[in-house]
Amino acid sequence: MQGRGPLSLEFRPLTPDGWADLERLFGPHGATGGCWCMWWRRTAKEFGACTGEENRAAFRALVDSGDRPGILAYADGEPVGWCAVAPRGDYPRLARSRTLRPIDDEPVWSITCFFVAPPFRRRGVTSALIGATCESVRARGGRVVEAYPIAPSDKAYPAAFAYTGLLSAFLSCGFLEVARPSPHRAIVRRSLTP
Repeated sequence: MQGRGPLSLEFRPLTPDGWADLERLFGPHGATGGCWCMWWRRTAKEFGACTGEENRAAFRALVDSGDRPGILAYADGEPVGWCAVAPRGDYPRLARSRTLRPIDDEPVWSITCFFVAPPFRRRGVTSALIGATCESVRARGGRVVEAYPIAPSDKAYPAAFAYTGLLSAFLSCGFLEVARPSPHRAIVRRSLTP
């Protein structure tokens, strides 16, 4: 399962039935530093005041409420990757960002982060998740997907800092760069046909 060959992946939206899979993928520390995919969903002050367990409980409550805040990727039945997506308005940190402020009034769905299990990195999981996430958004009535990837100046970019994805992955999935708010951060979009 952990070889270097091509992966056969399947994708499922995160629902209460998939919570145990997300916990297995994220591990006891909630993917990165106790985030539990709440960094974009809280203001900086709120996030700074929370523990990893509080973030886990808040994200679990969101999933239990019926929200489907992202897509899990599976290889041979095991969770190997995660992509967070929601309407932009669901992310308070985006609303307050000076760098990532809206470029227009278009209602967009935002891909905010990824987590891929270390043995499966650099094997196309992120690109496959981008495609599956766009299909999920289309099925839910979304028409435009936006993301905020990094555009590193070299190829040896630490995985921990690439949680928003790499520009090259989005471009290869049909996204167009629509803004460059900083030298190493892009805003990209893909229009979805009905």
